[in-house]
Amino acid sequence: MSQGRTLPPTVLTDSPQPTDLASRFVGRKYVQLVVLLGALSAIGPMTIDTYLPALPELTAELGATDAQAQATITGLLVGLGFGQLILGPVSDAVGRRKPLLIGLAVHAGTSLLCALAPSVTMLIVTRTLQGFAGAAIAVVSMAIVRDLFRGIRAAQLLSRLMLVLGLAPLLAPSLGSALLALTSWRGIFVAIALVAALMMIPAFIALPETLPVDRRLSASVRGTFGAYGSLFADRLFIVMVLIAAMVFATLFAYIAGSSFVLQDLYGMTPAQFGIAFSVNTIGMIVMTQVNPWLVRRYGPVNVLTVGVLLAASGALSLLVLMLLGAGGWFAFLAPLFFVLSGAGLSFPNAPAIALNRHGESAGTAAAMLGAAQFMLGGSVAPLVGVLDNGTPVPMAIIMVGTTGLAAILLLTTRKRLLLDDYR
Repeated sequence: MSQGRTLPPTVLTDSPQPTDLASRFVGRKYVQLVVLLGALSAIGPMTIDTYLPALPELTAELGATDAQAQATITGLLVGLGFGQLILGPVSDAVGRRKPLLIGLAVHAGTSLLCALAPSVTMLIVTRTLQGFAGAAIAVVSMAIVRDLFRGIRAAQLLSRLMLVLGLAPLLAPSLGSALLALTSWRGIFVAIALVAALMMIPAFIALPETLPVDRRLSASVRGTFGAYGSLFADRLFIVMVLIAAMVFATLFAYIAGSSFVLQDLYGMTPAQFGIAFSVNTIGMIVMTQVNPWLVRRYGPVNVLTVGVLLAASGALSLLVLMLLGAGGWFAFLAPLFFVLSGAGLSFPNAPAIALNRHGESAGTAAAMLGAAQFMLGGSVAPLVGVLDNGTPVPMAIIMVGTTGLAAILLLTTRKRLLLDDYR
């Protein structure tokens, strides 16, 4: 497939599948594919957040400072981000199965090393390696979607995956708390290792190679730089990557700030916080699941526009209410419902549009998407703490910034997205 040639929007809606392999995934097998890819996609976020409740215990046992404990998170994000940038082109050159299965095996092994880490320095190192292994899982899962489907079919499948990808960081701390009641922080890493090891079985059995030899790219350094050069030259692709990263950053800001606001400021108990946190994700769950119907009726660009503007409006409302100091906890949660609902419409469609434009290098394109989401999005979490002034205002300002930037990027390129061809 040549650079710069794309399928017109009319073909996008009911386009044939890129490979005959896609015809095998219908009915029950399609459901199995969704479940398997969703579980694989969740490994990254679960690895990040499951051990968060154990940070105080970990810090005390290893004699670490708070900064060193936070560095175990940073190390993982660095591994996930840079690992995808390296392993995306690798998967375009050697296929999807080998990087995926090796990534799962290495993830299981490095998770066990995390559990055995004798010092915080060693834990930072093993967490970085754990992130690198997780990068293979994340990038291959996304690339498989583009290998099999394009256009609206891809957006529909991504809607299912983004439900898992969006909920995983929200639910992982609760899972970590439950595990911590049964074991120590080391036991949490053992549990993560078991999950990765067990996932190798269905991945080996149920996922065939989705990238034929004749569609693979050169494994040379020159070929890798050529693939990235093509991506960076595509302004609309970069816009979609940034929009996806800003929406992810909005979610990270919510995760990082909501616990402090609801428990410390509004006096909720941990149980009440858990209920409020869960209820407020309903909007995102619903929107990710109605998205397949919406994109078939209105197209991914229009649905993405509504999602981004809905999230930006909710964030702006949150900031105004927090500056006024009105409404208590309800005034805090109500606008966030719309922010998360907008995210539910944005999560699947920005990646689908981006990947459609570069099906010939889906692994490399998925790598840029994943790296931007984890590295740019993940950098927001500590920013919430740095700007903390005892009120919800810093969190609201960050959300206005991330959703506002996403809205500006989308509105300034929307006409081109609607008129331009899709790959």
